[in-house]
Amino acid sequence: MKYQYTVQGVDYDVEIQDVEGNVAKVTVNGIPFEVETKQPIKAAPKATKVKVAAPKPAVVAAPQPTPAAQPAAQAPTSGTKVTAPLPGTITEVKVAVGQQVKEGETVIVLEAMKMQNNIEAETTGTITAVLVKQGDTVMEGSVLVTIG
Repeated sequence: MKYQYTVQGVDYDVEIQDVEGNVAKVTVNGIPFEVETKQPIKAAPKATKVKVAAPKPAVVAAPQPTPAAQPAAQAPTSGTKVTAPLPGTITEVKVAVGQQVKEGETVIVLEAMKMQNNIEAETTGTITAVLVKQGDTVMEGSVLVTIG
């Protein structure tokens, strides 16, 4: 269940993921919390999952990955990992795989607590992987890009 609240002029997007007894697992503006109430909450009945078989395609062709999608699918084992310093939402990816970057150059823009934060390259090199896309929600310490 998703809700939008305004408290003292500040907007909050709240999503309730799970309720067990008097503890609710919620996400507020992309940040997860466990909220404890004084009395148990009656959770709405959970929907049952129905399996639906996907229609079979008439012509089967081997998938051709796009060059941009291929590096993101596999995490590199070496290189400098640029991580999220705090939880937030990716608002802009300023680099692509194969691009040369210099130390201190902005590679990602991360929105956290209504603030735009420039995430900078920690070293000079070539971008070997971009592991996020615009709109992704990340936690503190999540790897965003790798520089080789």
